[in-house]
Amino acid sequence: MDEKMPDVFVIEDEESISKLVCMYLKKSNINPLPFYNAEDALKAFSTGQKPDLLILDLNLPGMSGFDFLKQFREMFKAEIPVMIVSARDADEDIINGLQFGADEFVTKPFSPGVLVARVQAHLRRKNLNSSSSEDTINFGCFSLLLNSCVLKKDGHKIPLSTKEYDVLEYLVKNAGTVLSPEKIFNEVWKVQYGDITAVAVYIQRLRKKLEEDPSNAQFIKTEFGKGYIFNKDLIK
Repeated sequence: MDEKMPDVFVIEDEESISKLVCMYLKKSNINPLPFYNAEDALKAFSTGQKPDLLILDLNLPGMSGFDFLKQFREMFKAEIPVMIVSARDADEDIINGLQFGADEFVTKPFSPGVLVARVQAHLRRKNLNSSSSEDTINFGCFSLLLNSCVLKKDGHKIPLSTKEYDVLEYLVKNAGTVLSPEKIFNEVWKVQYGDITAVAVYIQRLRKKLEEDPSNAQFIKTEFGKGYIFNKDLIK
């Protein structure tokens, strides 16, 4: 039996862009489901449709991409990766998109081939299964399961987006080393150009999930003027 193709919702009101993205996805054995507004996508969820990944424009007719993303994350938490693809490239828009739960922010114009490669990377990460010989790093009451890309607290799974996990894993594996935002961005995002302010956004999001008092971080500390350091003393 052939393996089921992953479903990707493409929420984009510009028909030419939607058709281009869908064409490239199909060529990569990914099943695109196009929507030209957010309301129709929400209706699909209400009927039980559940994509493996979602590509989202921000400037949509009716409900905005930001408002849709808020509702979507209330429904699915960090379970389904979301990639924002938008012509809006202001720092505020990128930061808001990441804070509202997007895993990645791609600005227009973009390379369709590169976009599909990023989609495939998110799908591979999402579909990683737990291994019986799980490699684990323990710190405090947390366990980072490296094979299945999962964070647990006292045995209970803590929802993390794909990029949140990537940032945390990189910090933990380099515990005790001060890492500049540029270094983290280059190693985790692996793109030549981008906005390194995204690093601070993800550090903030991780602290909210790890720290009892995010303003007095014990796990991810800030070395002012240098970068961030994961507290090596807390790793068991």
